[in-house]
Amino acid sequence: MTTKKLSRKQIVVSMGSNNVERVMAKSNTNIVDINRLLKGVKSEVSVNFICSDNKGLLLTTNKVAASSNLNFIEKYFKELNDVDRNEVISPRA
Repeated sequence: MTTKKLSRKQIVVSMGSNNVERVMAKSNTNIVDINRLLKGVKSEVSVNFICSDNKGLLLTTNKVAASSNLNFIEKYFKELNDVDRNEVISPRA
């Protein structure tokens, strides 16, 4: 049995399970909004899909995200109405 490790094209956003459920309920909308935000700052990174993980959320991107991209993604999740911003921990690649 083989296990797949995280890729550098994956971003882990740690948060509580209640937040994960709320974000996953609107995952398609969140992907579109994050990509619009990244495109607005002229980033070449885009999010392909979001899935839940035991650590929080796992975002898979088309390219390796820079720290500035991670800051924009963190800001996006902290500004969502349904999410407790105190539970959102800085994303990491």
